Amino acid sequence: MNVLIAGGSGFLGRALTKSFLSDGHKVFILTRGARVIDGAQAVLWDAKTTSGWGGIVNEMDAVIHLAGKSLSSWPWTESTKRNFHDSRIMPGLALAQAILEATQRPRIFVQASGINHYGLSGGLADESMLPADDFLAQLTVKWEAATQSVEELGVRRIIVRTAPVLAKDGGLLSLMALPTRLFAGGPLGSGRQAMPWIHVKDWVGGVRHLLECEDARGVYNLVAPVPASNAEFNRALADVLHRPYWFPTPAILLRILLGEMSVLILHGRFSQPKRLTQSGYRFQFSAAHEALSDLFKNVKGEINP
Repeated sequence: MNVLIAGGSGFLGRALTKSFLSDGHKVFILTRGARVIDGAQAVLWDAKTTSGWGGIVNEMDAVIHLAGKSLSSWPWTESTKRNFHDSRIMPGLALAQAILEATQRPRIFVQASGINHYGLSGGLADESMLPADDFLAQLTVKWEAATQSVEELGVRRIIVRTAPVLAKDGGLLSLMALPTRLFAGGPLGSGRQAMPWIHVKDWVGGVRHLLECEDARGVYNLVAPVPASNAEFNRALADVLHRPYWFPTPAILLRILLGEMSVLILHGRFSQPKRLTQSGYRFQFSAAHEALSDLFKNVKGEINP
């Protein structure tokens, strides 16, 4: 299979690329100059137009859109928020245009999105829930809409609304674990808010499963099946790292330090991977403690504090 990935130089793109390459697939990475994994082929683009690269879509079996500026970029100025928008929507529009112009279209298109689609509060959410009206939710709405046109061209489109991905070599886990490592672990704010997450192995496994499942189309939540509150997640983290769990961080302090970005930490809606599990996917890591134990093991199999 030939796979084209936009956003392939990010940590999720690298993890997915390694998985494809290990199974003998050919991977092409759309990049503005970033180095790609050995074995993958770099394809230069401007992330805005089809100029110079669009024809390669004719050779692809699957196209995957992971491009987008990380929400961990701080502070959330108006300029940063515009970058969040443009870095997602512009590449999506370019990919959709390339598929429109192709004479031989890919069979599958995977569209990244976020679990924040369902808003900052409310009951347990599944894929049938309507989007909220806050900034993050509406960002996912526009992100997904940018590539909707490929469905009208007969391409099977899969939308993966992803929770924060836990990994050793990327994402937010090392930053999230820092207070606990420094013996200052505890709940953030009230601790009752949702802490959605998914292990990187299950994120890769879930995407690969949906690609290979011919009936899979539409929206799928990529989030661990056992919900965890912020307090429960941080207690598991403290236990795995053999650190105390005792210092709650006041919500007002986080709002002062992080501004609007604090919503990522202080708010969250519990979600479930209803359609993914119904499709037959079996999670390797369902609960936070087992996922964190796996990620903080050293090569000898011992917990690395």
